[in-house]
Amino acid sequence: MEKDYSLKGLKCQSCATLLEKELSRCEGVKKVQVNLVLEKLQISFDETQIDEVKIKEAIEKLGFEIIKKNLNKTANLKIENLHCQSCVKTVEKIVQKIEGINDVNVDLMSKRLRFRYNDNLVSIKDIKNILTKSGYQLLDESSQQEENKSENKKGYIVQLFCALLVFYISMGTMLNFPVPSIINPEINPFNFATVQFLLSIPVIYLGREFYINGVKKLTINSPNMDSLIALGTGASFLYSIYGVFKIYLGDTHYVHNLYFESGVVIIALVSLGKYLETITKGKTSEAIKKIIGLKVRKANLCLGDEIKEVESESVQVGDILLVKTGEMVPTDGVVVEGVAVLDESMLTGESREVKKESGKKIYGATLNKGKNFKMRVTEIGENTILSQIIHLVENAQSSKAPIAKLADTISGYFVKGVIAIAITSSIVWYILLKFNIVDYDVEIAPFILKVFISIAVIACPCSLGLATPTAIIVGIGRGAQLGMLIKSGEGLEELCKADTIIFDKTGTITEGKLKFEKINSFSYDDELLQYVGSLEQNSEHLIGKIIVEEMNKRGISPKKVENYEMLVGLGIEGVIEDKKIIVGNKRLMTKNGIDIDESLDLDGIEVYIAIDNIYVGNILISDKIKDESIETIKELKKTGLDIVMLSGDSRKNCEKIAKEVGIKTVFSEVSPEDKYLVVKEFQDKGRKVIMVGDGINDSPALAQADIGIAIGEGTDIALESSDIILINKGIKDIVQLIRLSKKTLKIIKENLFWAFIYNSLGIPIACGILYPFTKELLNPMIAGGAMALSSISVVLNSLRLKNFK
Repeated sequence: MEKDYSLKGLKCQSCATLLEKELSRCEGVKKVQVNLVLEKLQISFDETQIDEVKIKEAIEKLGFEIIKKNLNKTANLKIENLHCQSCVKTVEKIVQKIEGINDVNVDLMSKRLRFRYNDNLVSIKDIKNILTKSGYQLLDESSQQEENKSENKKGYIVQLFCALLVFYISMGTMLNFPVPSIINPEINPFNFATVQFLLSIPVIYLGREFYINGVKKLTINSPNMDSLIALGTGASFLYSIYGVFKIYLGDTHYVHNLYFESGVVIIALVSLGKYLETITKGKTSEAIKKIIGLKVRKANLCLGDEIKEVESESVQVGDILLVKTGEMVPTDGVVVEGVAVLDESMLTGESREVKKESGKKIYGATLNKGKNFKMRVTEIGENTILSQIIHLVENAQSSKAPIAKLADTISGYFVKGVIAIAITSSIVWYILLKFNIVDYDVEIAPFILKVFISIAVIACPCSLGLATPTAIIVGIGRGAQLGMLIKSGEGLEELCKADTIIFDKTGTITEGKLKFEKINSFSYDDELLQYVGSLEQNSEHLIGKIIVEEMNKRGISPKKVENYEMLVGLGIEGVIEDKKIIVGNKRLMTKNGIDIDESLDLDGIEVYIAIDNIYVGNILISDKIKDESIETIKELKKTGLDIVMLSGDSRKNCEKIAKEVGIKTVFSEVSPEDKYLVVKEFQDKGRKVIMVGDGINDSPALAQADIGIAIGEGTDIALESSDIILINKGIKDIVQLIRLSKKTLKIIKENLFWAFIYNSLGIPIACGILYPFTKELLNPMIAGGAMALSSISVVLNSLRLKNFK
């Protein structure tokens, strides 16, 4: 079983690594993946060995909280006609009676109703209907998240304001700033210390999560970023409180050994950094938010001659909808009346208009730029192409690229290592100063405290943890906007490493719109077409359907078929009027010992026909090369990729098409199983292979390849065998797909480089390695600011991918 969960308490990459490591040890757990940016856990486990209860217990034991997605949603509605406390009680009573509702709260001042609900039992729409029927007027406000952001923002402002006051008071006299005599350290040292202490309290309270989470992680031997902050600032606060006590007892010398300003400024800067990081991290998911925002809310339902506007969610399969000029198509369906002229750029990235006539498939969220037309609904809800795209992109953004393992491995040991370095450095400096091994005129306690705080604060591993997932999220999101659905971070990274690309021919290099051209035989054509068409009636193959269509078009009636047999990858055979009819490719003819007269070979896809094991002719099916194929192959060659084409078609036709598009290596007359073997053969030679196919009969080869790219739409979108899906059904996107892959990997490497460099340089400086030369230690406040900026810079660098063209 596979489950996705949202996590609470996930602070940094060491937390993610800890979860993955500890949960993987649980018996029955097959795979664990934690995404730091999305705060999401994906876990695969054997239900016979471990259940969800035990998984939750294991996570809570590690100090985290797991919340099932969609089972504990928060809603926020505003009630316009809420007048008195009696109204409040009435509304609370009404909502509390609804199954699946809890934590109901109504505030009279803001006229706001807040509650938690289980959306498996009740929907927001149901709740609104109940309240409306009870006489209450509702204003939509799904702004719980925005409100939380607003409250957090106020908290950060208070923290920063108090921290700046403490900084001004403590450093004012040193910097020759005007400081009132009542809090001047030389005139009123106790007031000076007490005011700083009192102003520090709101900063500590608003930043209490650092201490709660940090200490909790320390007690279970799994320290994280919060642990470092808690240790560093906690030490400065405790020492400063001790200083206040000493001043109270009369030792005014301690006015020079108060470190309230370091602690509060660090807390304020890190909190502000986390807030800015949250904002910038939110921007990394804008692509998926835009796709989700494409969902159409209203639809025009046709009820006979009446047109009724309804919620799109209430539309059912089979309903007839009217799509007006300038409106978006509400859901997937087919055109039944009129001609649809659609802008599909929101789904495919292509800005050109597409004309869809009666019977043609259309998709939800595409824009009608032509006249009004009617459509019949074929897919709703999760089955629509838009919903499938959203599902694929969300899963892909939660995945982890192989390069992320480097950061995971390092961050797993990083925090413990930093704490060890901080303690060791403090002890070394204590020994050096205490026993006069180095001759520095400094006070020992404040000196080693400053070293300890700076190391603990500057060494946050967040930038390491954010380096890969932020780039993956933006890269995959940008790909989705351009019509390229990348199913995993691994697939995105592996594209860069490929050296061979194998194309299926039909529907990939060629248009795949097969057309019956002619029948070439030694006997009467219509009679031969009747035999072949009668056999092909039972076939689901596209070529078979084309032959049957031609038979029907000529007004030829099918004959009775006996002993029908489908030969996968070869053709079909059966008995008609006591004659054994064999229809298929050259391999089928050779298998039956049938000699083919080459003089009848045609220029195209050939279907060979034999009666009673005697070759009697063939049928030509034509397929046109896509306009972009030649240019795309030329561009791919410039990247250094070896280009290969394979097909079940005849050698002659394959070689002709390969020559036209500029491909030298060709495999012809191969079955779906043989395509898989061709891919494996290249892999056995040490090649990294990209396989490009139509996503149906190429499934084995797509699954075997290092990267499988399916070109398809509709049902193809859910193909499990491919790693990447091109919605546009055009191979020209492969060029920019590879460019996007290379750009994303470049961004990831830049992120990791700067994260490593930051920590590599920052920790030694914090340890005091430059002190013998500069006579200055790294200020803990500067360390805190640098730590926050490092994470923000990594996210901002990743956001550059949003501009990928």
